Amino acid sequence: MKRSAAIMALLFVASFAVAQTQIEFWYAFSDENRSGWIQQRIAEFNEMLAAEGKPYVVTGERKGSYPETQQAAILAVRQGNPPHLLQLYEIGSQIAVDSGIFVPVGSIGDFDTSDYIEPVLNYYTIGGEVHSIPFNSSSPILYANKSQMDAAGIAEVPTTFGEMMAACDAAQAAGVLTADVKCFGVSLNGWFVEQWVAQQGEPLVNNDNGRAGRATEVLLTSDAVKNVVEFFKAMNDKGYYTYTGRLEDWSGSDAIFTNGNVMFHITSTADLVNITNAIDGKFELVTGMLPIVDGTERNGVVIGGASVWLVGGHPQEELEVARDFVLYMTNPENMVSWHKATGYYPVRNSSVDMLEAEGWFEEFPNASTAFEQLLNTRTNSATAGAMMGTFQATRTIVEEAIQKVLGGADVDAALEEAKRLADAQLAEYNANF
Repeated sequence: MKRSAAIMALLFVASFAVAQTQIEFWYAFSDENRSGWIQQRIAEFNEMLAAEGKPYVVTGERKGSYPETQQAAILAVRQGNPPHLLQLYEIGSQIAVDSGIFVPVGSIGDFDTSDYIEPVLNYYTIGGEVHSIPFNSSSPILYANKSQMDAAGIAEVPTTFGEMMAACDAAQAAGVLTADVKCFGVSLNGWFVEQWVAQQGEPLVNNDNGRAGRATEVLLTSDAVKNVVEFFKAMNDKGYYTYTGRLEDWSGSDAIFTNGNVMFHITSTADLVNITNAIDGKFELVTGMLPIVDGTERNGVVIGGASVWLVGGHPQEELEVARDFVLYMTNPENMVSWHKATGYYPVRNSSVDMLEAEGWFEEFPNASTAFEQLLNTRTNSATAGAMMGTFQATRTIVEEAIQKVLGGADVDAALEEAKRLADAQLAEYNANF
């Protein structure tokens, strides 16, 4: 009799396990630090589901780069087996809306946006509606080798293009710059051009940066874009600029800086922890806001990184569980943990308050730069970021144009060609809608 009861109990447990519904979350992070952090939050949330007796379990799976993850989701929808949640990079937002496979988070129930940092929420507000839940948000800041600055007699980190040039001239005169040590480095990446255009308060595309209507023109011959490309040219002509020679080589550009081969380096706030660890005391690191074009007011930065989108076609209750997981993963306490582990913004105002209360910025002052820059960002269509369906292709076009300028091409000619190519690709994409 006891044996029969034990068998029945086992069968009950097994049937419960089989009855569990998987809530799939596809993301792009491959490194142990960030992927491991996500998996820890998944495990915690699953314990909560089990404790409440809910027949769901969240699973997390890396699907490749941001573009690969997006394409995998679209393909999965066509094949009838989509995930519930997708980590999607910010420039994929127009494609996400156009694909029709996602549902705005507010359509699943009440979504309280009051605690989110305004410039972060601004990016993911499309047509007056918040479409996704902010997660890993970042922007570029200036990283500086304070030891080299001291040797060059430079007291403050540059805040404008002109100050950057003056600092490089001073370093050159002091003998700090050599064949192996350059002054200014940044990955050749269209993202930085976009940031500098927004800092000037200007749009990257027409129709109010694609926010008032579908973008039909990429404004690559604007004065705002030209100011940025001419800065690259001036730095390169003087021998001050360095990069690996490859497009979008984030890690390679970071390595140039952490190895002490460049005095000033611009990259994402999300790299702050990794860069600090890589320097490992070899020199003193200080950070500064993104230098801006001379004669302009600081308008602010565009949020980079990614948010989490809900994929439609699932039962309402499953989508509610999926939403609740993301809200748990991005709650104030977890966002504090996320920021400390990675350098990404914690996206919530209450998280910033918690960090300030515990003295985090006094302990790690280089982290405060990014927050000061973000919290002083003006909310407008320029800092909301551009919306277009060919964003990734446009970035490559911009990068290749700058590469041509670095090789000696005329700035105006390079940008005119880039505009023709970008407009043609955008027109081809828009023809589908």
